[in-house]
Amino acid sequence: MEGLSAKSKLAAVLWLEGFRQACCLHRVLILCHRSRKLLIRTGQCFLLNGFIFLGSIIILNSFIIPALYWILPDMCPESTSQEFCSFPVIWQFYSFLRHGLIQVFYVTWLYPLYVFSLILSNIWYNDIAKYGFSAMGRHVINKVDPVRQSDASTLQNAAGMERPTDLGRVMIGIGEQVYSVLLLSCFFLEVYVTGFIPYVGKALNFLLLSWMYAYYCFEYKWNFSEIGLDKRLDFFESNWAFFAGFGSPCVLPLLFFSPLVSYGCMAIHFPLFVLTATGSEAEQIISSRRTSWGGACFGRLQIFKAADSLSDVCKNRNICEKVP
Repeated sequence: MEGLSAKSKLAAVLWLEGFRQACCLHRVLILCHRSRKLLIRTGQCFLLNGFIFLGSIIILNSFIIPALYWILPDMCPESTSQEFCSFPVIWQFYSFLRHGLIQVFYVTWLYPLYVFSLILSNIWYNDIAKYGFSAMGRHVINKVDPVRQSDASTLQNAAGMERPTDLGRVMIGIGEQVYSVLLLSCFFLEVYVTGFIPYVGKALNFLLLSWMYAYYCFEYKWNFSEIGLDKRLDFFESNWAFFAGFGSPCVLPLLFFSPLVSYGCMAIHFPLFVLTATGSEAEQIISSRRTSWGGACFGRLQIFKAADSLSDVCKNRNICEKVP
């Protein structure tokens, strides 16, 4: 019983530590001060998602919709003659026209802007992580850089082996990236399904989303550090409490806003959390907390087990379809 209590307290401590690390936004200011490219790219992300996207939603809700209700009211104004008010079909037509104009705004502006923001932001996130990683004084590892794998003398003596080694490393890197995308896609499907579970669905959905966004934040750093997928998953699932805490601030907008507004808020916050993840020393922090609690360990929680099984099924099915 005492062991369970110690593990629960350690999990709570790691959750709070993860939450605190995510909120260390002063790292963003330091990194942006060191790198002008990072400052510009982060500013572009804020401009697109904050000023343009969220600004469009604010204009719609604060100006366009009230103006449409004033021009096309849903009830008869007091200043209008009773003869005109005696035709309910007019107010039904006004309501239909008003609703249609609002949907036109969504279809012709907000939804295309959402897709454009989603695509462009994902490209910018990678740049932000790369510039932040470089601003930390770390070398962004090139996947085809043979010097990282062997010294110069070995390369000179085995020049004939250089090309296959490089090709193998590239193929392994591509394979891990494809499998990672498939794994997280299946995990996102799992997150979506849990939202429909009665009573506990919302809490599970929030927890799984916290893990997913925490993984996304640290994945950029792990990619540039050339850490293998197996090591990433092992470290992540062995320290699930820390990453649940780290991902919580990023998912908080989902509790308070509509889906489009939540996306805009998260699109602004996400690059900040990517930079805090890049600047954090998660391994050392977790190790020190475990040491202070007498080396307590609560084991590995297989967060991606269901997604891993589903992705394996999809992968095997795809292979079988290609085999004649």
